[in-house]
Amino acid sequence: MLLLAIETSCDETSVALLRGGCVLANAVSSQVKLHEEYGGVVPELASREHLCNLMPVAREALGQAGVATGDLDAVAATRGPGLPGALLVGLRAAQGLAFALAKPFVGVHHHEAHLYSPWIGGEPLSLALDDFQPNVSLIVSGGHTMLVHVAAPLEHRVLGGTVDDAAGECFDKAAKLIGLPYPGGPELDRLAAEGDGTAHHFPRPMMRDDSHDFSFSGLKTSVRYFIRDNPGVLEDGRRLRDLCAGVQAAIVEVLVSKTVRAAKKLGAKCITASGGVTCNSGLRTALGAACERDGFTLRLANPTLCTDNAAMVGMAAHMQLAEGCNTSSFDAEIAPGWKLEKQN
Repeated sequence: MLLLAIETSCDETSVALLRGGCVLANAVSSQVKLHEEYGGVVPELASREHLCNLMPVAREALGQAGVATGDLDAVAATRGPGLPGALLVGLRAAQGLAFALAKPFVGVHHHEAHLYSPWIGGEPLSLALDDFQPNVSLIVSGGHTMLVHVAAPLEHRVLGGTVDDAAGECFDKAAKLIGLPYPGGPELDRLAAEGDGTAHHFPRPMMRDDSHDFSFSGLKTSVRYFIRDNPGVLEDGRRLRDLCAGVQAAIVEVLVSKTVRAAKKLGAKCITASGGVTCNSGLRTALGAACERDGFTLRLANPTLCTDNAAMVGMAAHMQLAEGCNTSSFDAEIAPGWKLEKQN
């Protein structure tokens, strides 16, 4: 089966081509430079940019794969959650293409695509479900932070999520308070690698809480007050790096401790992690150390698949089609607030 997938849930325009669970092409156009002057994604600008970028990106992907639209057997797109206007661009384009070709259309849940991205690897990228283990999965990005128990492929249950800010938002907002350029998370990670994470102690919200939920708004506020009371820290290179390291240490410790605790509670032997924040070097290192210490198998999404991309959307659609799940209608609406529920 040759499948074309589209992802436009936020600020990346992406089109991928897959055949039989193998990625033939995965073209991505980022809007980072467009939103840089605003210090964050502007939804209306993101939607307009998707309209400009989608066709060129689709042509690029088709060219890389060496196929034509007439060769397609199915079409997929992210249906939600995400920015409404951004989602609408990709969803309607995919539905229109599927309708014109009289081929099946699959509307994909964005979190579900992230959920199975740690099982995509190799060269060429392909789905490695032969190695699948029941796992506790951490999905962590700029807009989402959640823990999910995955008992089997397409059978999962949300354990908990953020009650306010996502971890990625906390990284970016803390970086903005520190004065780092947008997007701040990667720059904070770079500086933190050269700092002492114990020099400044910031709160670890809900880390001792028995629930599987997260909260990062208080940590962000703590950083704001610390900078207000210690303005000189921003002018001293060493202290600035220590500040970044302290912020990162707090966020990472919460994420790792709650993920490991959930896996122990459920008796899972495997932990996975995906989403844009999984690119963070501190998180990858800390998860690796914790899993080695406690005997868990760890699968991290390939860095190229951590941020939003159509390859993972296509893989999720491929899984659903292979399992005989229902396809979506050509007039299905976007689902900006779509909750990840248990699938059977």
